[in-house]
Amino acid sequence: MNTGLKVTAFAAALAVAFGAAYGVGASLDPVVAGGERAAGGGGAAHAEHAAAGNGEAALPDGLLVSRDGYTLDLRTPVVRAGEPAGLRFAVRDERTGHNVTAFRREHGKELHLIIASRDLAAYRHLHPARAADGTWSTPVRLPEAGGYRVFADFRPAREGAPALTLGADLAVAGTSVPAALPPHSATATVDGYQVRLQGGLTPGTGSRLTFAVTRQGVPVTDLEPYLGAYGHLVALRAGDLAYSHVHPNGEPGDGATRPGPGISFTATAPGEGAYRLFLDFRHGGEVRTAAFTVHAGGRAAARPAEARQEGGEDHEERGEAHQEGRGSREGGPESGVHAH
Repeated sequence: MNTGLKVTAFAAALAVAFGAAYGVGASLDPVVAGGERAAGGGGAAHAEHAAAGNGEAALPDGLLVSRDGYTLDLRTPVVRAGEPAGLRFAVRDERTGHNVTAFRREHGKELHLIIASRDLAAYRHLHPARAADGTWSTPVRLPEAGGYRVFADFRPAREGAPALTLGADLAVAGTSVPAALPPHSATATVDGYQVRLQGGLTPGTGSRLTFAVTRQGVPVTDLEPYLGAYGHLVALRAGDLAYSHVHPNGEPGDGATRPGPGISFTATAPGEGAYRLFLDFRHGGEVRTAAFTVHAGGRAAARPAEARQEGGEDHEERGEAHQEGRGSREGGPESGVHAH
């Protein structure tokens, strides 16, 4: 990545050309009319992400703004660094030209919004509010200028509609100094919690990843469910921001999965490269994010994964906004693997 300063216009261009920067945000839960029942088969649903599309099927999630007849319409393409702003977007049905207004709930939410900086130094997992006309919105404040990627993870309610992850570029105006990808380590520390990673990513093959959570050296055995699981994992590939949503091996209440200290996932990397893993877990009523750098394939794959927690995170129970980012605790990252 470039390490020089970038001014506003250049940062906006980099958002299209895969530049570098940081991201932050905060959000509200979806506003929906009537009662909606949670969709079952979460793991199978997200398996469809990789299988969706025709000629597009081989592409990793998050690289396209349009897929399978749906388009992510980001109506706030530029915000200013350090200033509160409202991020607005819609999912448009290309068959009708109208906004999608009905979604199936996946892991308790109609839509999961991920914002990542191009240098993967910042990460936010948000749940915005949906208006009756299908427009989604969430407040954000992004302290660092540069290029970001916005990912919308959802499934339309229409019969037979696939689960999708669409991505769009977001530019943050101002001056920025890109951060280098953090070094490799098998542990991460966040708010007094230590998280150790065992396992790694293998291109094209499912690999087991296990995260062990401790606090002051004592294993945490009373993790709390978050989005229907004891952990939520997203993997983003540096360079193109390929997005991977990874699901856990087991869930609360299945009679076999324990609430810690280990959280196990099976993940498949879409290809070789460096990835940032963002693990969300809930304990003591708060959701925290531990971040790791790992490599899939090549010589770097043999190196230990590194975990680095950047800044803090903040969850508003009105609508959970989870963040991981440099020196910031405000509500508000590249392509990857998304895991629960």
